[in-house]
Amino acid sequence: MLRKCISPNASIIKFIVLLIVAIVAVILPLLLQNPYYIQIIIMVVVNVMLAMGLVMLLSSGLVTLGCAAFWAVGAYASTILVMKVGLNFWYTLFLSGIIAGVIALGTGVVIVRLSKLAFTFVTIMIGTIVYLVVGRIEFFGGWGGIVGIPKPDPISLPFDVIVNFTARTSCYYLIIFLLLVNILVFYALYNSRIGRAWKAIKLNPQLAETLGINTNRYALAAYIIPAVFAGIAGSFYAHTFNVVEPDSFGFWKSIYIQVYAILGGVNFYILGPVIGSMFLTLLPEIFRVAHEIEPLITGCILLIVVIFLPGGLLSLPQYIHGSTGLEGKQNVFLRILRRKKR
Repeated sequence: MLRKCISPNASIIKFIVLLIVAIVAVILPLLLQNPYYIQIIIMVVVNVMLAMGLVMLLSSGLVTLGCAAFWAVGAYASTILVMKVGLNFWYTLFLSGIIAGVIALGTGVVIVRLSKLAFTFVTIMIGTIVYLVVGRIEFFGGWGGIVGIPKPDPISLPFDVIVNFTARTSCYYLIIFLLLVNILVFYALYNSRIGRAWKAIKLNPQLAETLGINTNRYALAAYIIPAVFAGIAGSFYAHTFNVVEPDSFGFWKSIYIQVYAILGGVNFYILGPVIGSMFLTLLPEIFRVAHEIEPLITGCILLIVVIFLPGGLLSLPQYIHGSTGLEGKQNVFLRILRRKKR
């Protein structure tokens, strides 16, 4: 009875919060006149997309330390297709996601069958291979990378409106649109049969298998879908910042993506990556932290969060109220059992 009374109010609060966030997202470029600040916000949104993909993989019980690899694949694929093949950016934006997804499919079919530890080590190898390939082969620009990557092509909108992407503001609205699509797709998946299967696999893979859940198939889906969106984010990144270089996609970038997710809270599939990415992307800029000591500060922050808030920053209200979340874990399997009986 209490839940029925609270639910409408909670829905109204959630709607108001989302409305406020949407309004802020629309007017933010008008408030930030400096293009450098808009550039930082764009990088925050890119990091959010990457961290959301990582959280999806974690939701299936797998851990990767090579998630920057598919971001690199998307960035380099789009760059090559535009600069050497001559394709339009809007084709390459989606082709980059498809290419990253195909590579994820080819590697994932094999590695999702491995143990969790072996899976993690193999993803490190995949990330290292991609890093070395784009760094050592001159076709991909070598260690110096590729510069002078063209901006996204102008697009025509109704009423003879032409949108150019030479300004940071246009690029900002484009990445906000891509993030919105990403959120809608992920939200639909998490609230579908696939999302419930991921939760069950994460909580207890053996029990999930006894309920008829194909753990390898669902783990493969959790591996491919984030790779597609990482590839799209990579394409956007390359044509917005006009340069790609191997060091931007190295092992440490994969570590940072992990930190974004853990800091916000891996159990908060969408809001967690948003909070974590904002916190760790903006904090060094606010305090003008030197690049050399940034990993040290990031490590200290992560250590504090892991010790005192293992569920991430967003778990603070639950920590204060002493909630364990065990009821939610039991409900996952109860819902699956009810559907099996039907």
